[in-house]
Amino acid sequence: MMKRWISVILACVLVFSGCGTNNKTSGTGKKIAVTIFPEYDWIMNILGDNPADMDVTLLLDSGADLHSYQPSAQDIMKIADCDLFVCVGGESDAWVDDALKESVNPNLHVVKLLDVLGTQAKQEETVEGMEAEEEGEEEEEEIEYDEHIWLSPRTSIALVRQLADAVEELDSDNKETYEANTQAYLVELNTLDQEYRDAVESAEYDTLIFGDRFPFRYLTSDYGLKYYAAFKGCSAETEASFETILFLAGKMDELKLPHILKIEGSDGKIAQTIIDNTKTQDQEILTLNSMQGITSADIQNGVTYLQIMRDNLDVLKEALN
Repeated sequence: MMKRWISVILACVLVFSGCGTNNKTSGTGKKIAVTIFPEYDWIMNILGDNPADMDVTLLLDSGADLHSYQPSAQDIMKIADCDLFVCVGGESDAWVDDALKESVNPNLHVVKLLDVLGTQAKQEETVEGMEAEEEGEEEEEEIEYDEHIWLSPRTSIALVRQLADAVEELDSDNKETYEANTQAYLVELNTLDQEYRDAVESAEYDTLIFGDRFPFRYLTSDYGLKYYAAFKGCSAETEASFETILFLAGKMDELKLPHILKIEGSDGKIAQTIIDNTKTQDQEILTLNSMQGITSADIQNGVTYLQIMRDNLDVLKEALN
């Protein structure tokens, strides 16, 4: 059904539309399409200030969530017509394979970032106290990998290197420029990675508690942090049981943690309810940004991956001390 739908809308778009893009550089040559903001920002850093004849499209540029996104007719056309397509490659990208079958470019190069990580990709996990899956789901559920691969500077370094290789293959005439840009960007990423390591090593606490969904498994795993959360990954659940609330409140009391975390866009009600059930009821709610709602307007206003991850580092330092 999905394949038939994609074929129909692609045919309509080929008749009625041109090749407009959401966010693009100047140039009318090679075309790159990416699904999410971190991929876009990484590619733009590889290309540099004056990309040679490259046209880059960010598909999820209106704040749409990766987990609920469905491609529009225009999006399908951009994928079908591009030379390099980058996606996360997880369960939320189940639509991608059908879309790629409609490609009109026999030389299309596809990079699925979870495939790049290979055995380093992490499965979603259920930790103690976390809200359980609904009955019956567990039996049918296949192995599900955590898709939030961009939320650790250390993991991102490997992904940026792979994307740089793909861009250099796409435009070998400017390979030296891309290599120089990539090396300069990797210096910044490596510096940020070291700052995260230093922050964790010097911290008073080694555990984070999320009164929310939990998209930061790569971050906690890469930097040796423990965590408890109300929900795993970006679960569709919106209500936490009283048992989960009491467990997390008890952990805050046991560990004497002064902060509880939520992600951007959350109303913080679950986190506040957890605080209300602690002994002291005086903990502070902090917010980590998972970059799942970045818009084209944010990009035009100068938002970058490095800036957000530095802001997250400041929040992490506060949460661990």
